[in-house]
Amino acid sequence: MRTIVHRHLGKVVAGAAVAVAGTAAMVAITLPGTAGADDGGSARTEQRAAAGGAQGAASGPGGPGAAVAPGVVEQAPAEGKKGTGRDPLTDDEIARVESLAVDRRMAAAAEDVEGDRGPQRLGVDLAEPAADELDDPHAPRRAVVTFYDYRADALVTRTVDLDSGKIEATTTQHGVQPPLSAAENAEAARLLIADPLGAGLRADFKDATGKDLTSPDQLLLNSAVYRAAPGAQPAVLDACGTHRCLRLFPKVVNGPWIDTRHLVIDLSARKVAALDRG
Repeated sequence: MRTIVHRHLGKVVAGAAVAVAGTAAMVAITLPGTAGADDGGSARTEQRAAAGGAQGAASGPGGPGAAVAPGVVEQAPAEGKKGTGRDPLTDDEIARVESLAVDRRMAAAAEDVEGDRGPQRLGVDLAEPAADELDDPHAPRRAVVTFYDYRADALVTRTVDLDSGKIEATTTQHGVQPPLSAAENAEAARLLIADPLGAGLRADFKDATGKDLTSPDQLLLNSAVYRAAPGAQPAVLDACGTHRCLRLFPKVVNGPWIDTRHLVIDLSARKVAALDRG
């Protein structure tokens, strides 16, 4: 258990840095000369041309020898309260649709990952238009909101019309396990830190930092949904797949990865179990 992992774990994907180099161009201005003239005449011609260029620059934009105005970087326009067409959802739209999607009945009946009233929000996305609306520039904007109800162990999806506020469709699915949210990862880490099976995690963190591990905030967390595989785990994990279960891939902030791949956290049952190592 007490293995600090310094390499990439599981489905954790390391980012790659990309360097962008810019190039500068030099523009040379050649003043006209006088072909066949003597040196004195050529010098006088160049002086007149230079003076003319200076006058042109001073006379305003567009004239001969006009100075190039410095570039101006425009600020991005402020985000409005409502988008149009296929624009991404605005912050105001997301907040509004989250409120609309959870009616009183759902708020009273469902539970989130911490056991509080109301479902656990997973995500909000712009809905695809209906087949007969693909070419309609005035098609209604809709949002799809996904929740997990820990009381019923169900994935709930609701489609909301952003203009009318009406819930147009609701689907409830069991045994469907989308990727976990940041709040779910944090709760899983909290359960693991407090569990006897988290002793190795706490010891590895202490070795890496010299500090006690007491909060999920001290870790960077990635996770993967875990589904039961017959014969590959203890019986306590047989419900995983119907229950919301995961394996955590924790990393010390500014430090190493810690290997907890053999541990599974069942968020529905709020239990931690170790996989068989047969």
